[in-house]
Amino acid sequence: MTKKFDPATAIQDVHLFGEFGGVNPSITDSATYTFLDEKTMIDAFQGEAEGCFLYSRHWNPSNKYLSDSLAAMEGTESAWVTASGMAAITTTILQLCNTGDHVVTSVTTYGGTFAFLKNYLTKFNIDVTFVNIADLESVKKAIRPNTKVLYTESMTNPMLQISNIPELSRITKGQGIQLVVDNTFTPLIISPFQLGADIVVYSMTKFINGKNDCVAGVICASTAFIEAISDVNTGTAMLLGPVLDPLRSSSILKNLGTLHIRMKQHSSNALYLAKKFKEIGLKFNYPGLPDHPDYKLMREIMNEQFGFGGMIAIDVETAELAAPFMEKMQEAGVGYHAVSLGYFKTLFSNSGKSTSSEVPPEIQKEMGLSPGLIRFSVGLDNDIERTFELIKSVLVETGLI
Repeated sequence: MTKKFDPATAIQDVHLFGEFGGVNPSITDSATYTFLDEKTMIDAFQGEAEGCFLYSRHWNPSNKYLSDSLAAMEGTESAWVTASGMAAITTTILQLCNTGDHVVTSVTTYGGTFAFLKNYLTKFNIDVTFVNIADLESVKKAIRPNTKVLYTESMTNPMLQISNIPELSRITKGQGIQLVVDNTFTPLIISPFQLGADIVVYSMTKFINGKNDCVAGVICASTAFIEAISDVNTGTAMLLGPVLDPLRSSSILKNLGTLHIRMKQHSSNALYLAKKFKEIGLKFNYPGLPDHPDYKLMREIMNEQFGFGGMIAIDVETAELAAPFMEKMQEAGVGYHAVSLGYFKTLFSNSGKSTSSEVPPEIQKEMGLSPGLIRFSVGLDNDIERTFELIKSVLVETGLI
């Protein structure tokens, strides 16, 4: 029997030592690297000098350490870290697509991604079709002879819809279409590459780093693809330059060592709140409860020991009700009224007015995004029962229950 892939153990099994035997890898604080002879430098420019570093926009040791650890986490051959999650997404798609190509994507996706696909790609005459990613027949019908990418999120933002990655992979395989999956909401919980994705991207700003002290992203893929994006002549990453600072790489690498502990706590806290919300009759969406439409699917594809994630979508129906509720929660000490997620403190924002504001109102309505939907990123609270009581008191104060 084949042992199931364990992403946390895969991270643990990567051994990286500092220059003088330090338990943390040394930070290479250099923009450029010296060569002992001219021939090696010339070979490096041609990609033929194994183990040599040329210039930090291309590669540097600190970024390589983090990239290797993230590739291990996903089970991919290689990875390349970027200066933001959007840089990971845009680099990947621009590398895969040329003028006249076509992309199929989930209509429910992060607002910045939606804007890039809907508005920016028109500059390159790259066409995009938005579909309900749960409707596999619609996905199949959307595919054209010039389709190069099928793009989705493992758990969609902010609707918390679960993508059926194995089935999407079956649709794309053999057609020259790359299945690209954003796994930002569910690191460790879902392993997209193991389920059939070709490329996995993250905003490491969120759960992976977990401290909201930097912006970063990563592309996990085959060695061939990582070499292609970092090629000095034609690579999108090399030529557009979305490089991550090595000091930040070093910081994120250390935080990666606690990701498994943090994800379990985020998930445990979110599940507790979801059950309590159900008891008091609050309208919400959480894939860890059996009444969620994708609960069974998530159970089938997840790495169960890490739980169902730290994201809850609370629906108070109108933006006018959402605003005072969020403000009062911040005043009560529940967390912060702020965008982003995956922080040790709980963060919440009204998606339609913030992180999904790039999506036109008519499309928000079409995808079922309520004007009062609050994206609720549950923190690492030690006393989650107390947190619930604070939330409940605010719900009573604002007349929502």
